[in-house]
Amino acid sequence: MTKTISKIGNSHGIIFDSTLMGLAHLKAGDEVTVTVHDGGSIVITPVRPVIEPAQASEKAKQLIQKNSVLFRRLS
Repeated sequence: MTKTISKIGNSHGIIFDSTLMGLAHLKAGDEVTVTVHDGGSIVITPVRPVIEPAQASEKAKQLIQKNSVLFRRLS
């Protein structure tokens, strides 16, 4: 996919269309990490939020409850 760098005020930018945003699972306001490698390659990586311990515990309980029959068969 080829994109063109555009002048935006005193800066420059690349417009991410909705297709690209969808493929990258990004939405407006998401944080990304930008890494510049030797040779000029630029890698943009989404910053995924870390789940809190209480939230992880609740999700694990839901998963175990939802799949209890499967877990019993596997044990």
